[in-house]
Amino acid sequence: MLLRLQSEPFCQNIIFLPEIARALLTENPDFRQNWSAFHHKVYQLQITQENEIKDKSFISDRGTVDAFAFHSDTAALFGTTIEKEYQRYDAVFQLGSAANLSQEYYTQDEIRIESVEDALIIEKAITSVWKNHPVYQLIPASINIEDKYEKLCQYLKNLFS
Repeated sequence: MLLRLQSEPFCQNIIFLPEIARALLTENPDFRQNWSAFHHKVYQLQITQENEIKDKSFISDRGTVDAFAFHSDTAALFGTTIEKEYQRYDAVFQLGSAANLSQEYYTQDEIRIESVEDALIIEKAITSVWKNHPVYQLIPASINIEDKYEKLCQYLKNLFS
């Protein structure tokens, strides 16, 4: 979906940051044996990416707060708070997992190996840490992916116009 967004005219001045988690797991599948180290590394790389683009608008697959969903020690370890991290983001749009629809719609691959049940647990954890962001919007999963995409586009158009 993010790849498709890049071709939208209203996104022409937006930077799209690469997906860190997938890249890390592709490079080093052993991270699955140490999730704490994995989430801390994702947090560090996310901060680095965001700091490199300074004050430009960006869209990212993740945000720094994601790490707090799984490892509450992340905030203390890096000397931050969830409220401070919220300030890094003008808006947060969480795309509901197809796992909400059923196994039929949920796609796994060599990196996304979680079961439907595990995917729903992950989604719930991420929702719990982001839901208090001042501009948070959950876009529910939809059998019609075009509906989900159009909702995201409408929110983004409103944000960037």
